[in-house]
Amino acid sequence: MEGLLTRCGALAACSRQLSGSIPRGFHHCALGRGKRLVLSRMFQPQNLREDQVPSLEGRSGDLTCKSQRLMLQVGLIHPASPGCYHLLPYAVRAMEKLVRVIDQEMQAIGGQKVNMPSLSPAELWRATNRWDLMGKELLRLRDRHGKEYCLGPTHEEAITALVASQKTLSYKQLPFLLYQVTRKFRDEPRPRFGLLRSREFYMKDMYTFDSSPEAARQTYSLVCDAYGSLFARLGLPCVKIQAAVGSIGGTMSHEFQLPVDVGEDRFAVCPSCSFSANVETLDFSQTNCPSCRGPLTETRGIEVGHTFYLGTKYSSVFNAQFTNVHGKPSLAEMGCYGLGVTRILAAAIEVLSTEDGLRWPNLLAPYQVCLIPPKKGSKEAAAAELTGQLYDDITEAVLPLRGEVLLDDRTHLTIGNRLKDASKFGYPFVIIAGKRALEDPAHFEVWCQNTGEVVFLTKEGVMELLSQVQVV
Repeated sequence: MEGLLTRCGALAACSRQLSGSIPRGFHHCALGRGKRLVLSRMFQPQNLREDQVPSLEGRSGDLTCKSQRLMLQVGLIHPASPGCYHLLPYAVRAMEKLVRVIDQEMQAIGGQKVNMPSLSPAELWRATNRWDLMGKELLRLRDRHGKEYCLGPTHEEAITALVASQKTLSYKQLPFLLYQVTRKFRDEPRPRFGLLRSREFYMKDMYTFDSSPEAARQTYSLVCDAYGSLFARLGLPCVKIQAAVGSIGGTMSHEFQLPVDVGEDRFAVCPSCSFSANVETLDFSQTNCPSCRGPLTETRGIEVGHTFYLGTKYSSVFNAQFTNVHGKPSLAEMGCYGLGVTRILAAAIEVLSTEDGLRWPNLLAPYQVCLIPPKKGSKEAAAAELTGQLYDDITEAVLPLRGEVLLDDRTHLTIGNRLKDASKFGYPFVIIAGKRALEDPAHFEVWCQNTGEVVFLTKEGVMELLSQVQVV
């Protein structure tokens, strides 16, 4: 028992320092005794057989990666049009938790949250020459007056124009670390892999404004460290690598790559030192590390974050100035920092899940606990009332788990069928009222899905175990 508590309690220990102050919303209504979250009322179109999974062309062969297949099967997403997906309740809950973790990390380093329009005027993009440079990936449109806009894939122009409009900035106010979490748009020529490469997606984009190159580099390191902290809390083994600046521009860039075979990016790492880089930044014939001359190992990954040191590339165009210590106007030194929110969600599922079921970063599981009562009319049916009592006891005594416990009330199905579904959904803890629930005292079968352990616990043991679960 002690070992189980230690191992299962460690599943969410990474969130203890920062999770206590976040208010937790409830699905449907505020929950009290008699107000229970039940699976039968969830809007969750399930396609738990692979041959039933919907795709836009109706062919299961279109499902080219594990995360896409599983997310469609359990009803996290549903296709709307090529490269666009409806995010369904479980996916929205997980994404909201991810955004809360991102908010915690960004605000811990001084980030201030803003929200900019997705619709961006063409003149801003023409000022930086990116209206033409972005080519067909930029989704463009005209309003009824003939004015041109784009649906922003990123917001360097918009944020710099916003800061430039503030004419009385002082060096004493800097740095500014302004960020948002919003929908972004990119006209992908071949969207694929579900949320890993889509035309509409959620991104966290931060833009920083500093008073000097030295201060800007310090801010750059600060944000990169915050990214490392974020991925560590999520249990994702991301690698920070040197990268090309591309159409964003600037003089320095790094990607945060999650190693996985389905990844479209290739990067090289040196086992002998800390060097790592996207292969795009290396000479075609380069096989040795430029730092220590050791051999390079190539691997594939999914880019989940990207950082850029921009210098004055954008501030010089829009005249984003501040008054320096000598009372003279100076251009702000900028950086920009992206995180693919929906991509992180899908990439985590790709890396952590089994072939048959979702597995979540512990902080992001849509629901932490699933309770399975006996089948109606079975020999164990008398234990059904105990399951309801356990639900109420958990949600009343373990306050962080209010809104995190789900009751599978589909008692026309066997326990085995519902357990199979629970495994597919990946709830971290599945608690079953089976034969041993009729004992005195009652024992519940507890499945710790992320460790693969199964144990029988009394109600007191269940409460002790779940009291260690941390949620964001």
